[in-house]
Amino acid sequence: MKNLTLSFAFLAFISTISFAQNAEYDSALVKKLGADDYGMKTYVMAFLLAGDRVNEYSQEERQEIQKGHMANINKLAEEGKLVLAGPFINGGEKRGIFIFDVSTKSEAELLTNTDPAVQAGVLKMELIEWYGSAALGMLGEIYPKLQKVKF
Repeated sequence: MKNLTLSFAFLAFISTISFAQNAEYDSALVKKLGADDYGMKTYVMAFLLAGDRVNEYSQEERQEIQKGHMANINKLAEEGKLVLAGPFINGGEKRGIFIFDVSTKSEAELLTNTDPAVQAGVLKMELIEWYGSAALGMLGEIYPKLQKVKF
């Protein structure tokens, strides 16, 4: 009986530890970022790929398209719809990624279609739902503090 009582006490102690809530948990931040109980959420990742019309444009035209592409990135980031973007280094046909703060591919497709490089056929995008840290939503607040030169 003594062993049974000790076993029960030990299990109760372990379950208390296992189900204890994190002391640093911030419910207001969870709500702001749309996090689930694991601190995660659904995003849509876009793989930027070389488009079919890349070679149809002069160097000057591609530079203008790139300016529009960068302006669109900044606009989507300011709207809170784009939480991460960047080119691949030596990616070949794979040019870069976007991570959209939306939960469906159809929402991301609407945003993708606002990009001048996609409209011109210089880029195309492959969209896939992705489950990642809701903390990505904080990048928009942190990044300007790190960026000395703006695009």
